[in-house]
Amino acid sequence: MNSNENHTMTLWKGACLKISVVIPVYNEKNTIREIIKRVQEVGLEKEIIVVDDYSTDGTREILKEIRGDNLKILFHDKNQGKGATLKTGFQEVTGDIVVIQDADLEYNPQEYHSLIRPILEGKADAVYGSRFLGGPHRVLFFWHSVGNKFLTTLSNLFTNLNLTDMETCYKVFKGSLLKKMEIKSKRFGFEPEITAKLAKLKCRIYEVPISYSGRDYSEGKKINWKDGIAAFFWIIRYNIFG
Repeated sequence: MNSNENHTMTLWKGACLKISVVIPVYNEKNTIREIIKRVQEVGLEKEIIVVDDYSTDGTREILKEIRGDNLKILFHDKNQGKGATLKTGFQEVTGDIVVIQDADLEYNPQEYHSLIRPILEGKADAVYGSRFLGGPHRVLFFWHSVGNKFLTTLSNLFTNLNLTDMETCYKVFKGSLLKKMEIKSKRFGFEPEITAKLAKLKCRIYEVPISYSGRDYSEGKKINWKDGIAAFFWIIRYNIFG
């Protein structure tokens, strides 16, 4: 355990808190066992809530075999999208801090210590893990990074925030905020929606650098240029119309 983790654990033990890790899943048969294992290995008191969005590649069958303490696995009876899947998971949350974790191994659960520390220190209500603040990352798609920065900048224009990575998976926030937000987006519009709503609630938001082991499409990456175009309209919708 490094010094940062030691500091987080000292704060954690003093606060007597629990985190809720919500994992939306769709067609991740090659990674689902490993991501659950990695989250279970994080040395924090936690509950893990996995929601399968009607996978068709065998993921559901694998999930039905997995057991673990403080592990809850839910299944959609039809495909609804990431936002709807997260909303299902949020309804089961009982922890003081909520962590969103993708199932594809692009993000490292061992970084939870860094992500929750600003909340434990009383500095933040929400924390975003930024892939663009200097953490190690796999070199992949130039145009994806351009699109991501464009969408983040557009979101910032509306929210008056100075985020560097609005589209990041790693969003961490106080569990009490869930009672103040109604999530409407069913697909990838969740990212600009929750950012807009956190901004409207005047939440204190921190960013911390994270590592990123991105996938290419042959490895199962799902988001594409159509989702980027849709995100443009979602940013406008959720910032202007709520």
